Amino acid sequence: MAKDFMRLLDISKEELRETINLAHKYREDRTLNSNHLSGKTIGLIFLKNSTRTRVSFETGVYQLGGNPMYMDQNGLQVGRGESFEDTAKVLSRYLDGIVIRGHKHGDIKAFADSCSISVINALTDTFHPCQLLADIQLIDNLKGRLEGVKVAFMGDCASNMALSWIYAAHMTGMELRLGGPEDFMPPKEFLESIGNPDNVKVCPDAKEAAEGVDFIYTDVWISMGFEEEAAERSKAFLPYQVNQGLLNVAASDVKVMHCLPAYREKEITAEVLEGKHSVVWDQAENRLHAQKAIMTLKF
Repeated sequence: MAKDFMRLLDISKEELRETINLAHKYREDRTLNSNHLSGKTIGLIFLKNSTRTRVSFETGVYQLGGNPMYMDQNGLQVGRGESFEDTAKVLSRYLDGIVIRGHKHGDIKAFADSCSISVINALTDTFHPCQLLADIQLIDNLKGRLEGVKVAFMGDCASNMALSWIYAAHMTGMELRLGGPEDFMPPKEFLESIGNPDNVKVCPDAKEAAEGVDFIYTDVWISMGFEEEAAERSKAFLPYQVNQGLLNVAASDVKVMHCLPAYREKEITAEVLEGKHSVVWDQAENRLHAQKAIMTLKF
C-alpha cells in the first residue's frame, strides 16, 4: 500500500475491498482494534471548516486507542507564510500520522510528499476520497455488491465529489451517470487519464441520468470558495434538484445519498431528504467506520 491516501487511485482494487470489509466490521463492533493506535499521536490539520470529517476522525482515533491532535490554520505557522513542505518536515518528527483537510490539492500533495509519515487527505478542492470510502461501504452493505450498481450524481459534475465518484466507478465497475449542465462536466483530460471508461456517462438531461438508477447522489451547489458564483450556480443547477419528480423515474427502491451539509429546497427537497428513500444518516455514520478502516491500514 502506498504511503499516502490522497485519492482513491492511491489504493488498489484489492486494497479498496480490504478497506471496505474492515469498515463493515467496525460498524458492527466499534471496540474492534481498540489498541491499534495505542501510544500514537495523529495530527488532524484542518484548513477548512468541518463537522463530519473532524468529529469522525477525532472519534475514530480515540476508538483506535490513539491521541488526536487538532490543529487549524490559525494555530499553525502556515497561516502566516511558512511553507507546507517545511511544516511537513517538522511535524513528521513529532507525529505518527497526519490527516489534513485543505484547499488546493497540489499544496496538500506537496505537504504529503514532504512528510516521512503517512498522510490521509480529508478533503481538497479536487478530491474527497474519505467520503467515497463511506459511500462505497454503504452501497456494498445495501446491495451486497458494487459491480453493476447504477448511480446518478446530480449537480456540479466537475466538483471534488464528482471527480472522486468517477474514480470510484472506474475501480468498482459501478455504472455512473453524471447529471449536470454541460459547462459543469469533468474535463475531458480527466476522463482520458483513466481511459474514458464505458461505465461513466455524461447526461445533461436530469431525468435521463436518473432513469432506473439504484442510487441518486447529490451535493451542495455552492461549495466553500464558490460563494461569489452563488446566483449563477443556483440557476444552472436548479433542473438537477433531487426531488420527488426525479425519484419517480429511478428504480422503485432507489436510495438517495447526500454527503452533507444539505440545503433543503436547493439541491434536494426536504421531502426527499427526510423521506423513505433517504439513507443520508447511515451514510454520514459510515464516515467514522470507513475512516477508522483506512487509518488502521495506513497508521
